[in-house]
Parts: sequence; structure tokens; C-alpha cells
Amino acid sequence: MSRKEIVKQSFTEHYGYRAEGVFHGPGRVNIIGDHTDYNDGFVLPAAINFGTDIAASLRSDNTVRVLALDCNNESVEFSLDGISFDEEKMWVNYVGGTLLELMKHYPQINGIDMVVSGDVPLGAGLSSSASLEIAILKAVSRLNKLSLEGVRAALIGQAAENDFVGCNCGIMDQLISAMGRDGHGMLLDCRSLTFRDVAIPADLEIVIVNSNVQRALVGSEYNTRREQCEAVAERLGKKALRDITMTELQANKGLLDEVAFRRARHVITENERTEATLQALLGMMPPVLAGL
Repeated sequence: MSRKEIVKQSFTEHYGYRAEGVFHGPGRVNIIGDHTDYNDGFVLPAAINFGTDIAASLRSDNTVRVLALDCNNESVEFSLDGISFDEEKMWVNYVGGTLLELMKHYPQINGIDMVVSGDVPLGAGLSSSASLEIAILKAVSRLNKLSLEGVRAALIGQAAENDFVGCNCGIMDQLISAMGRDGHGMLLDCRSLTFRDVAIPADLEIVIVNSNVQRALVGSEYNTRREQCEAVAERLGKKALRDITMTELQANKGLLDEVAFRRARHVITENERTEATLQALLGMMPPVLAGL
């Protein structure tokens, strides 16, 4: 049975009626462009064939009920008027935070019943959280008949993680989940939010290897790394590391400690590698252009 059928069947069994629809948010792999997104740089991710599926139906009140099949069938119920941080069930905060952020733009949404399941390995660096956020936004926006386009959805998902969950992630994960195209990578300018989709040649395969090393952005070195990068940009009088060249960085090396210098050097050279990778792909197959 497919995951789509599993969540549909579980919805009927749990709530006693049929779901109105099933909504999907894909995970992603980042081909190249690590730690560049929150530095206003360039990334080259691709959506993958793993993701989150949500069977859902709209309610006539402001109650939200969620059954999480992959979290030992845990279920929660809360009101849209009383969303608060859950210290015990972290997954609930991605749901509540996403709805809370959505209501800043669309305050009149109705409650919803959901059954959630995904096959993105948790903590594997494949953006299971963004996949969940985008699937939630698709379900809630479509059932409430909201005109929520991909870039705004991505920004809402990012804001939920930044402001509610507590992870200062960039925009890459949510945007590729919301707008990724089958068989394509996306060179994304994380400052302007413009992008170029490029077809991945048929004779190339992206192989994802699960090391089984768990990774959590909240409470990890991720936020520290971002703070270090922002401190270097501020020290050199720039908006972001994206605005600093290697020549400038080398000329100001004496102003930075060794760790800060290495952080900045990686981001600056990684931006160059990311753009070079796009050009290599374009040399193999014509691009598909897209603008926002």
C-alpha cells in the first residue's frame, strides 16, 4: 500500500470519516551550496522522491487535530486561538508554528483534521521539517481556498522555524520543497529569491547515502555557525558574506580569529563552486528558466 493510501485509510479509521484530500511536501537533497543560504548566497538543491503526506479535512470550527503515524501514533488536539510551544513533543511545534505564521497572513482559516506520515529519514539532513511545513501549508491553504503561492509558502515555513521552533534556517529547504520540479535542480539566489531550474541529465544519478548519524538543527552548532558568519560580515562592514570577495577576506584576515576566517572562507568559495556546478550542468543540457 502506498503512503498516500496509508494516510487516507488511517484518517478514516481514526476520525470515522473520509479525508477530503492528501497533500504532499517533498524532502530535498542539496547538491552543492552548504551554509550559503543564510549568508544571502547561492544553493543548488533538488527535490527528492521522499517526503511527507498528509490526509486532511477542513473543520467548521477552529480546532486542529493531528495524528502522527511515525511518532508512535501520537495525537494532539489544540485550538487555533491557543497555539503554544510544546516542550515534550517537538513535532507538534512544526505544526503549530506553521499554522500560527500562516494566520498572520490569513487570520480567518478554519480548523483541520490531519493524519501525517513521511518517509524522509529524521535528522538525516534531507529536510524532513520543511517537507512537513510545506505539506501542512498545502493542506490548509487548499482546503481553505487560499491563494498561497510557492514563495510565500516557503517564507511562512521558514518564519515558523525561525520564530517559533527556534532554528535560524535559511530559505532553501522550504523553497525547493514548495517549488522543486521533477528531474531538475534549482540554482537559487537566496537574497533575491530568483532561481533557475536546470534539468539533471538522464545519464546522471543523485545517490543519497544515509550515514545513520542523527542531526538536529535546533540546539546544534547550526545556529552558532550562522552567528559566526554574520559576525564576520558585520566586522567587515557588509550586509552578508555573499558581498565579500576572497581578496577582501584575505586583506582583513588579521581582524578575524582563525575559526571565523575559516567559516567565511568556506562560504565565499562555496558560492563560487555552486555557480560553477550550474554552468557544468548547463553545458550538458539546456536550462529551464524561471523567475519569481
